[in-house]
Amino acid sequence: MKHSALKAILCVTTLMTATGPALAEFKERSFRVSNGINEDHPVNNGIQAMQACLDEKTGGKMKMQGFWGGALGGDLQATQAVRSGLQEAVVTSSSPLVGMLPALGVFDLPFLFRSPEEAYKVMDGPFGEMLNEKLDAVGLVNLGYWENGFRNMSNSQRPIETWEDFEGMKVRVMQNNIFLDTFSNFGANATPMSFGEVFSALETKAIDAQENPYVTIDTSKFYEVQEYISETKHAYTPFLFLFSKAIFNTYAPEEQQALRDCAAVGRDVEREAIQELNKQSLEKMEAAGLKFNTITPEAQEEMLEKSQVVYEKHKAEIGADVVDQVQQILTELRAAN
Repeated sequence: MKHSALKAILCVTTLMTATGPALAEFKERSFRVSNGINEDHPVNNGIQAMQACLDEKTGGKMKMQGFWGGALGGDLQATQAVRSGLQEAVVTSSSPLVGMLPALGVFDLPFLFRSPEEAYKVMDGPFGEMLNEKLDAVGLVNLGYWENGFRNMSNSQRPIETWEDFEGMKVRVMQNNIFLDTFSNFGANATPMSFGEVFSALETKAIDAQENPYVTIDTSKFYEVQEYISETKHAYTPFLFLFSKAIFNTYAPEEQQALRDCAAVGRDVEREAIQELNKQSLEKMEAAGLKFNTITPEAQEEMLEKSQVVYEKHKAEIGADVVDQVQQILTELRAAN
């Protein structure tokens, strides 16, 4: 055998030896991701971007399978399955999980964030990590905070420009004590109601108003039975990409890191997609004749001040340390700006 040929074989053998173990760390894995929302939601944009990232990092060995529209159960049911190791992953809003982890109730507090960018800085930083540790303690690995987004008001009565405009208005809210207290505190008649009943209740004037992200107001056609839409931004809730800790801990460190890295790629794509879709939804509803208004920063500040009684009432159940920490971070962020 010629020296050059022998040298080439030795080089290939050395290369295989060097790269073999690293490649071997990625096993063929397929995991289910439960979603309560439908496949046409921006979460799917994020899932696709995350899968493309995993394909590149793992040589196509790690495959995700999305289940949409609550096909594997509602958010809470699916999260319990993930927590107990019966299912790999779920993308869920934070609100349904407060019974499991009361600290997540911090995201239900009214007028907490002023902008998506402010929310990202809080969630993607030490505060988000602190909540991730609490999630880890209950058997859940949070791979990232994706976006559900700001909730805004639609109604059939008048523009919402100050907190006094809520007085006497019949507002549908989720079965969530913080939301109930927020609107009752403004003098509204806060009415808990299942989502499926909202359209007909608005149509028959059994209720005057509802609150949701623009995309939801659009796709649910609530705007067809409303006259006003006001950018209150009274609550911002994230989606959490939760993985079963029991299953995650059986994965190699390289596999775990690939999931974390690619969930961040998916997060950024999903956030951008939902921002764009919210903008399109608002434009569509304005074109359909809804009267739109924003709220002045001064009126927003008054709403936050008026809502401090809600913060105090729920502080203990959320965790005083959690509420104090997020308020301190936000104070520092705003002072820096």
